[in-house]
Amino acid sequence: MRAASELSLDVGRKPACEALHVSRGTFYRYLHRMNRPVTDVTPCVPPLSLSPMERENVIETLHAERFQDRTPYEVYATLLDEGQYYCSIRTMYRILKSEHGDVKERRRGHQQTLYKKPELLATAPNEVWSWDITKLKGPAKWTYFYLYVIMDIFSRYIVGWMVAHREQQSLAKRLIEETCIKQNIGPGQLTIHADRGSSMKSKVVAQLMADLGITKTHSRPHVSNDNPYSESQFKTLKYCPAFPERFGCIQDSRSFCRNFFAWYNKQHRHSGIGLMTPESVHYGFAQRIIENRSVVLQTAFEKNPQRFKGKIPQPPELPKAVWINKPESQNMGV
Repeated sequence: MRAASELSLDVGRKPACEALHVSRGTFYRYLHRMNRPVTDVTPCVPPLSLSPMERENVIETLHAERFQDRTPYEVYATLLDEGQYYCSIRTMYRILKSEHGDVKERRRGHQQTLYKKPELLATAPNEVWSWDITKLKGPAKWTYFYLYVIMDIFSRYIVGWMVAHREQQSLAKRLIEETCIKQNIGPGQLTIHADRGSSMKSKVVAQLMADLGITKTHSRPHVSNDNPYSESQFKTLKYCPAFPERFGCIQDSRSFCRNFFAWYNKQHRHSGIGLMTPESVHYGFAQRIIENRSVVLQTAFEKNPQRFKGKIPQPPELPKAVWINKPESQNMGV
């Protein structure tokens, strides 16, 4: 700007700005600032503000032993009852925030619970189960049936399910207990993961798991991806073409679920388990199926190797491990 100002004395302001590629508006503002007389600017103090001494009295009062655990609302009312007025409640908050950063939860009983992210690993069937409850619409508006589903996360096999009129801890207890007996679950073998619903967190279910030697884990509050296997299975159920808008009665919903879970376990080729059916993975048939698939692909390659560009195709592999919330070190291959 100084160069433009000096050049403008010889050639004029417009040519000087054009020659130096300076905006004329910016140049005129610069000249205005340079020509403005310098004066001492005294900050304007609002006439209604507290004096430094008054502010110090407020701070000392709020930090006094009898007021240190009380809110400005309580302090203000107490002082008024004692015939004293220092300032408004809003001013007390403003002073605490601006000068001392003391605006926070001061009540002794307030403690925020820190929920640990569940990190669960399964390398074989019947190591980690995931269970949840979803609603099925009944025959009339606001009527529902409740579908309880327990899934093995390694094999994606539905090990237990039930449709009931209500969500109830005793029903959940019965389903888990019967499923553990059916799958021959021993103490210390299994972890069962669920969200934080009332049935999942009930003392009845917790006591049952303790008696059976089962470890239980829960999703964090308001986190949608801590129970992904159950949520994905419910989506498969409800996006099924045969899934109705409403069920006429509870027997109707049970009949549908019986057919659906038979298909899901025995016929559904799941992309997450090498296009195997959950039943074949859960009961150990998968390796034989992979070998048969390899023979078929080998035969196809021998008939026309050019079609496969000289590389023998391989069937999809089974995952060696399945996680809920895989740790970062595992994700990075450490």
